[in-house]
Amino acid sequence: MALNYIWIAFFLIAFVIALIRLIFFGDTEIFRQLVDGMFDSSKSSVMDIALPLIGNMALWLGILNIGEKAGAIRFLSRIVGPFFHRLFPEVPKDHPATGQMMMNFSANMLGLDNAATPFGLKAMGSLQELNKEKETASNAQIMFLVLHTSGLTILPISIIAQRAILHAHDPADVFIPCIIATFVATLAGIIAVAIKQKINLFDKVIISWLGGITAFLLLMIWYFDKCLTKQQIEEVSKVASNLIIFVIPVLFLVVGISVFRTCGALDYIVDGFKWACIHLNIDSRFCDGLPVALLKPLSGSGARSMMISNMIHFKVDSFVGRLSCVFNGSADTTFYIVALYFGSVGIKNSRYAVPFGLIADFAGIIAAILVSYLFFG
Repeated sequence: MALNYIWIAFFLIAFVIALIRLIFFGDTEIFRQLVDGMFDSSKSSVMDIALPLIGNMALWLGILNIGEKAGAIRFLSRIVGPFFHRLFPEVPKDHPATGQMMMNFSANMLGLDNAATPFGLKAMGSLQELNKEKETASNAQIMFLVLHTSGLTILPISIIAQRAILHAHDPADVFIPCIIATFVATLAGIIAVAIKQKINLFDKVIISWLGGITAFLLLMIWYFDKCLTKQQIEEVSKVASNLIIFVIPVLFLVVGISVFRTCGALDYIVDGFKWACIHLNIDSRFCDGLPVALLKPLSGSGARSMMISNMIHFKVDSFVGRLSCVFNGSADTTFYIVALYFGSVGIKNSRYAVPFGLIADFAGIIAAILVSYLFFG
C-alpha cells in the first residue's frame, strides 16, 4: 500500500510540473513527451532488457535453489554464524531465521535482486515469531531491514549484464567501485543500528570481520591511489573484475520508468546541485548521476531505468554512466523493503528502521561518488 502511494505521488508531481510548463512556459509538447516516454520505456524494458535475460534469471534462481538443497547455505551459515549471532543476539543460534536471512543476503550479494525477496519474507516471518510486541518492529527485524536496505553486493551481476547489453567497452569495470560503495553503506548501517541497540562493536568477532574487510578495502584504495596511474587502475580493475565474474554467468531483470524524469522534476534537482557545485568550485559531473541515487531508496526498477537512461544518454563508458552503475549497486530500495517486509508480518511501528536505513544509503552515495572519481576520473 505504501508503495502505491509513492507511485501516485510520482505521477501527481509529474502532472503538476507538466501543467506548469504548459501554462507558464508554453511547452505544448510536454504531455506528448510524457506519453511517448511511457510507451518507449515499456517497450525497451520488455524487448531489449527483460526478454534477453529471462534465461539467465531462470539459471541463477535454479543455482541458488540447488545451493540451498545441497547445504551450501548451511555451510556458509556456519562460517558467518558467529558474526551473525553478535548482530542478532535476540535470535537463537539454531533458529530458522538465521538460515533464511543468509539465503536473503546470499541472493543480494550475487545481485539477484528479486530472488532475495522470498527468502527475506520468510526471514521476516520467522523473526516475527520471536517478536513479543507483534505490531512493533523488534531489534532483530530492524537490524535485518537495515542490512538488507544497505544492499551489500559482492557480485553486481545485474548491473554488469546491463552494461554488456549496452555494449560497454568493459562491462565489469564498475565491479570494484560497487563493492567499495556498498560495503561503506552496509558498514554505516551496522554501526548506526549497533549503537542504537547497544551492541558491542568492539567484540573480537565483530572487529575481526568488519575490521578485516575495512582494512583490506582501505589498503586496496591506498594502493590504487598512490601506486597506480588512472590507466593502470582501470586495467587492474578489468582483470580482477572479469576474473571473478568469469565463473558466474550474468543475470539481469529490469522494468523501466520514464515519466518522473520526462516531466523535468529530477532535472530541476540536478540543476540545483550543479548550481551549488559551481558556486563552491566543486566538480559537478557527479550531479548528472544523482537521479539514480535519489530513486534507489524508493524504487529499484526506477533506479535501474535511470541508470540505463544515463548510460544511453551519456554513453555507457562515460564517467556519469559508470557512476550511475555504482550508485545503483551501492544501496537498496529502503522504503519499498520496509513497507513490504514489515507489512508482511503486520508491523505498524517501524521505529527507527527508515532513518537508519537512509543513513546507510547516504553513506553509500558519498562513497560511490568518491570511489568513482578515484577509478574513473
